Amino acid sequence: MLSRHFLRCKVLQALYARQMEDKPVGDAMADFEYHVARLNELGIIQIALMTRMVEVGAKVIEEGQKKFRPTDAERQPNRKFLENEFLRRMADNYELKKYSDQWAGVWDVHEDLVREAFIDFRQNKVYGDYLSFPEHDYKTDKELAINLFRYLMNREALVAAIAERSLLWEDDFEQIAQYNFMMLKTLDEQHFDEAMPWPIMYDRRQEKDEADMQFARDLLRESISVREESDQLVRQRLQGWEFERVALMDILLINMAVAEFVNCPTIPERVTIDEYIELSKEFSSDRSRLFINGILDRLVLELRSQGRIKKTGRGLLTESGEDTE
Repeated sequence: MLSRHFLRCKVLQALYARQMEDKPVGDAMADFEYHVARLNELGIIQIALMTRMVEVGAKVIEEGQKKFRPTDAERQPNRKFLENEFLRRMADNYELKKYSDQWAGVWDVHEDLVREAFIDFRQNKVYGDYLSFPEHDYKTDKELAINLFRYLMNREALVAAIAERSLLWEDDFEQIAQYNFMMLKTLDEQHFDEAMPWPIMYDRRQEKDEADMQFARDLLRESISVREESDQLVRQRLQGWEFERVALMDILLINMAVAEFVNCPTIPERVTIDEYIELSKEFSSDRSRLFINGILDRLVLELRSQGRIKKTGRGLLTESGEDTE
């Protein structure tokens, strides 16, 4: 499930790419859809790394047994990790297997990195503590698997191998990893089986996912539509500053906010303003927050006085600039 904040980030990236490459509206919309859809690929590649670790781990253990002079530990290895119930359920899940076959071939190419990760993980205290626990237990197996995911997502070589598949994935990686981490924690013993629909980032089968995605599509389309008007509104409110000297990212953020003001009646103005201030912290300069806040506070009051903004619900702004809540 992609948050609306994250989808706003993707709309901003699409607007920036359109500005840089002078793309037609249709191409910008198609690129946006493509990049959002590929977030499912990123999420599955991250998850599939866990089951790949089990496969590679089995090879490493078998190779140890076949050494000419294996140690006692290699001759009689502890196979508890290979038999982890939580990881086994992941490997047996029909949808996850289908998605992994489609997208996770990167780990066939980079098996050496997975092997190094497994060998290092065996030296980890978490792994040692897990092996010392005498019996299998779903809760313990799940805890180990979640710790394994955290460990893998912090290995720079693995992150780099994933990020090289898309220019945008370096920025998206942490957000999607956090989603996967929280999702794994929700998989309970009763419902987690081979037939369970696998949770993905953007699932067209989910009404909320599709509603949020439609919000993002509309936001992108309307941001392009009102761009000329939005630029003119900003020009009129600059004091002692030339429009051409305003950072492009700030212009795009204000553009998106104007589109949201006039086309999203259920989103309170204060929520919109706060969202774009937060986005300015992520994508623009330190001064942008105050600049964008000042411009939007004035624009929202003017647009409402013109009858352009018609909101329903709480969180609206009065003419004095105060919240109605």
